[in-house]
Amino acid sequence: MKDRPRAPRSRRGGDERSGSGWLTAKRIVILGVSVVVVVGGATFVIRTSMEHNNAPKQVLGPDSFLALDPNAPDPESDILKEQAVQALRKDRLQSTREDRKKGLDPVEIVQKAPGGGGFTPADFPPGSTPDPGSNKALGKQMAEARGWGGEWGCLEKLWDKESHWNERAMNRYSGAYGIPQALPGSKMASAGSDWQTNPATQIKWGLGYIAGRYKTPCGAWGHSQSTGWY
Repeated sequence: MKDRPRAPRSRRGGDERSGSGWLTAKRIVILGVSVVVVVGGATFVIRTSMEHNNAPKQVLGPDSFLALDPNAPDPESDILKEQAVQALRKDRLQSTREDRKKGLDPVEIVQKAPGGGGFTPADFPPGSTPDPGSNKALGKQMAEARGWGGEWGCLEKLWDKESHWNERAMNRYSGAYGIPQALPGSKMASAGSDWQTNPATQIKWGLGYIAGRYKTPCGAWGHSQSTGWY
């Protein structure tokens, strides 16, 4: 009588007999390191989140804008400038139809410097309004110091149009203030706390604004010519 063939050994049975032979020392080390990394990372995230939630909140005060970029694009101000240009165009058109004085000037020389940004409105020093020509000479000198001597014509025309180079000029439509017509005027405090009355401070801020947004005075003048504002 022939012997019956033996049934093949169960692979599962073989694994069971080998027990945990797959769990070598190397694999134990890898698993241990992985657990430490995962647990440690989760602990760090949770702890950091709790510290941020418990940290005292910083409240921006009136002068906090000084730490911000004064030359960064400000969509809200740009909208106000565009609205002011449209209002001026409407008034000029209306004056033409009614045969009134043409070429309305949006520049108003105010008697009191505006406030804003934590500053109270300032009284101007006693005396007459300084000759805008002196401000223009100062502006030319400061522009040359920036290397913009060759673009003086653009800067001169730009601020002739915006403020007549008068440090007390305010746009009757938008409220923009000073020689460079900052909107609001308190933005110029990043160049000095005397922004309300000091032409040099206003010019310093204005040149920085032009450099930040338009690179050069001619870049700003070109934008002003195409849109009516800069």
